[in-house]
Amino acid sequence: MNFGAIIIGDEILSGKRQDKHMAKTIEFLGARGLRLAWCHYLGDDPELITATLERTLRAEEAVFSFGGIGATPDDHTRECAARAAGVMLRLHPDAEREIRARFADNSQGVTPQRLAMGEFPAGSEIIPNPHNRIPGFTLRDHHFVPGFPQMAWPMVEWVLDNRYAHLHAPGSVGESSIIVREAGESQLIELMNQCQSRYRGIKVFSLPRLEPDRHIELGVRGEPAAVASAIVALKEGVTSLGFPWTEHGGADG
Repeated sequence: MNFGAIIIGDEILSGKRQDKHMAKTIEFLGARGLRLAWCHYLGDDPELITATLERTLRAEEAVFSFGGIGATPDDHTRECAARAAGVMLRLHPDAEREIRARFADNSQGVTPQRLAMGEFPAGSEIIPNPHNRIPGFTLRDHHFVPGFPQMAWPMVEWVLDNRYAHLHAPGSVGESSIIVREAGESQLIELMNQCQSRYRGIKVFSLPRLEPDRHIELGVRGEPAAVASAIVALKEGVTSLGFPWTEHGGADG
């Protein structure tokens, strides 16, 4: 199963706030031997959000959606998810219970606006929010959480550990790389293609750097045993091409 992320909010695209969700999602997945396959950034545009969710709901992928599930005029995600799924918004009984408990001792009480935050697409399940008890929701394999990191991140981990524990495989993805100097990327392409074809279960990557010194990080990522063999082949290939290399943070080769 692929994992994707949708990060919603004009404040991200305008630069008023810097996104931290993608990096954290990669971290959470990586700790469980999983990987993020894609990430989309969307503004607070109901038509765009709906169209995106219509497309992603058709795919057999797990998706985390961050932001837009509040009750202010620029929060469209709950309604867009319902439209994308072709269902109605309904006050979820479990969400209502959490919201009423959250505001039971509040001077303003449980207002219609607060209850609206528990209106989710029909067929949804709630995602508990340990920060303030205002839940998110799961619709199929799409998981909708707030934009605030202190709320969203524990909710994402809860979903990963409660819905996808059967997919966890810590240590199932390895990575190894070297630093190659005096070479252009084009001079390494044939070697990379040979390595990619020879070793199943790995991906070869190259990351050119211009500063502080010009070099290329050349490496492999994937099944650990295949990574161990493939990186040896890359080292031998770079040496045969006559380019100096060093371990990534290690000794000369």
